[in-house]
Amino acid sequence: ASRSWGPRDGSWTSCGLIDLSREDSVYIANVLKCRPPGNRNPLPAEIDCCAPYLKKQIELVRPEVLLAVGTFSAQLLTGQTSTLGRLRGTVHSYQGVPLVVTYHPAALLRNPKWTRPVWDDLQLLRGVLDGG
Repeated sequence: ASRSWGPRDGSWTSCGLIDLSREDSVYIANVLKCRPPGNRNPLPAEIDCCAPYLKKQIELVRPEVLLAVGTFSAQLLTGQTSTLGRLRGTVHSYQGVPLVVTYHPAALLRNPKWTRPVWDDLQLLRGVLDGG
């Protein structure tokens, strides 16, 4: 039996929003490797410092699809500065790997109305994994 997985706080899995098994080759991207002081948004220099590590991890993992969770990973991996609302809802490509963008789980806690858009994004991700 496969087990659901997702963010450490369980916000997606406990809400039943995501059901991806460990056998699914999905890399949930996180730009920074540590939390900025006071949980503030990362500075451009911090993103620049951590980006090579993320890119190397993606290269080594060789996922079938990427899920960029939140503004900073979405902008880094798409190479666009558009808002998250404009980036989500379509399949992008990162180094030839399909890339789906969605809101960060913490954003759902502050904005419950985004639950449906996240659900739609995860269905898009599932469709890519299923060959659609």
